[in-house]
Amino acid sequence: MDLNSYMADIELTTIIGFLVALVVSTIVIYVVTKIFGQEEGIGIALLAAVIGTVIYALAYFLLGNGLLAAAVAGIVWLLTLKGLYKIGWGKALIIAIIIWILAFIIGLFLPTLGGPL
Repeated sequence: MDLNSYMADIELTTIIGFLVALVVSTIVIYVVTKIFGQEEGIGIALLAAVIGTVIYALAYFLLGNGLLAAAVAGIVWLLTLKGLYKIGWGKALIIAIIIWILAFIIGLFLPTLGGPL
């Protein structure tokens, strides 16, 4: 296998992994917010998943891998949930914790890329 073919395989694997992670994240966010009585649709859940991925990628790029990056990204993602779903801090925190727990459990069975989920 030549280098170009190898790089193409890596790129395709990365794209597929990203899409799988995005679909899983969207479904988890949608289900959890529905359980908490939110009426927004799957589009808002997809937007929350995309924004969450961008937030975490930026935080880790700017702050490195560590607790500070995770904390900053987590707080910004809470602001995102709060704004998208028009909910308070407490409800956003509870929803986020449940999303993170479910994402962790799902990640044990279906490994996905890093990000909010």
